[in-house]
Amino acid sequence: MTQADWRDRLRNLPVFSGTLPDFDPDAAPTDPLDLFEEWLGFAIDSGVSQPQAMALATAGSSGDPSVRTLLLKDITAEGLWFATLSTSPKGHDLAQNPRASVVLYWREQGRQIRVSGAVEAGSRELAESDFLRRHPNARAIAAVGTQSQPIADQAVYDRAIAEQQARIAANPDYVPEDWVAYLLRPQTWEFWQAARERDQVRLRYSRNGDQWSRDILWP
Repeated sequence: MTQADWRDRLRNLPVFSGTLPDFDPDAAPTDPLDLFEEWLGFAIDSGVSQPQAMALATAGSSGDPSVRTLLLKDITAEGLWFATLSTSPKGHDLAQNPRASVVLYWREQGRQIRVSGAVEAGSRELAESDFLRRHPNARAIAAVGTQSQPIADQAVYDRAIAEQQARIAANPDYVPEDWVAYLLRPQTWEFWQAARERDQVRLRYSRNGDQWSRDILWP
C-alpha cells in the first residue's frame, strides 16, 4: 500500500459514532477532581471499555520520552495512583525525573482527560495492599523483577516464573521490595470533549497554590 493509499484510508475512517455527552465548561466544578470523578463514574456506568486504562508518559535524565498504558489504581484528594516496579523503565525514569503525564481516553464518549504533575512514592503499606490484590500469576511475573528485559532463553524464563509461583504459594503475603505505589499530584488537568457542532471543547485547570484557575482552550 502506498503512502497516499494509507493517507486516504486513515482520513476516511469514522472518528466518533453514536450520541456524544454534553459538556458545558462554564458549569464545571471549581475542583477538577470532582469533574474527574464525575466523568469516570459516568464512563464506568455507561460500559466504556477499560475506563481505568491510562497512558503514562515519563522521561529520564536523557530527556527521551517513553509512554505505556497501565491501570489507574486509586483516586484520592492528593491525586491519581498507579503501581509498578521501581526497577522497571518507568521506575528508573521517575527516579531521575519525578514528573509524569497521563491520558485517559474514552472513545465511546469522545472524551479525553490529560493530567500532569509531580510523582512521588507512597507508603509501603499501599504498595503491599496493591500487590496482594493482583492475580497470583501477575504477582509471580512481577516478582521476577526483570520487567522489559529481553528474554534470551524461554526455559530460563519459565523456570524463573515457576520459582516465584512456588515462593508466593509458600508465602501468600510476599511482596517484592521494588514494588511501589506511585502518586501523581496534578498540576494541570485538561478535559476534552468531542462535540459535533464545534469539533471539541477543552477545559484546562491549572494549580495556583491551593486554588485552581480555569481556561477554555482553542480546539
